[in-house]
Amino acid sequence: MSTPVTLAIDTARDRLQLALVLSNGTLETEIRDIAKGHAEIIFGAIGTLLDRCGLTYNALSRIAVSTGPGSFTGLRIGLSTARGLGLALDIPVIGIPSLLALSLSRQGPCELIVDAKRGEAYRQSFSAPGKPRDKADLVDLKQILQVAARTTPDDPMIDIARMAAFASRARAIDFPPDPTYIRAADAKPQLGFGVARK
Repeated sequence: MSTPVTLAIDTARDRLQLALVLSNGTLETEIRDIAKGHAEIIFGAIGTLLDRCGLTYNALSRIAVSTGPGSFTGLRIGLSTARGLGLALDIPVIGIPSLLALSLSRQGPCELIVDAKRGEAYRQSFSAPGKPRDKADLVDLKQILQVAARTTPDDPMIDIARMAAFASRARAIDFPPDPTYIRAADAKPQLGFGVARK
């Protein structure tokens, strides 16, 4: 039985990560360190990866994308690219939360603690790789590190190859491509005035 040809996209951090799972199960990656400007290079990078594998967009069976938490702008670029391609090609788009993707690099049960800046951390525990034990939440970084008897948070960089392999087997219905926001948005609606209506 052949593996669905799966393109995985991660733009949640200071890196553009792409992986392609081929029908025979082999995997190719394209990774570029870039703090900003994902939008300007993402389609060129996807084209490079497809060309290297001798494929076109029409060969894709599904697309996976990291859904965060992560850089707001980066997430939107990855999600809009994946959704747009999925719509154009009429194939499923699978959203993989970033903490779940990070758990795929672990062995057995684990608790992930990722620095969310401002003295806070994203925290979630897993009974096994890809199997959440609870929901991700936002906690005090210093306090959670003390409770976990650790001095540093986990590396937030996803292993795109593991994410792609997971997504090639996942049921699309279980992983909608919706952004995972754990912290409330910084932008607040302005109150106290409105536009006069007739």
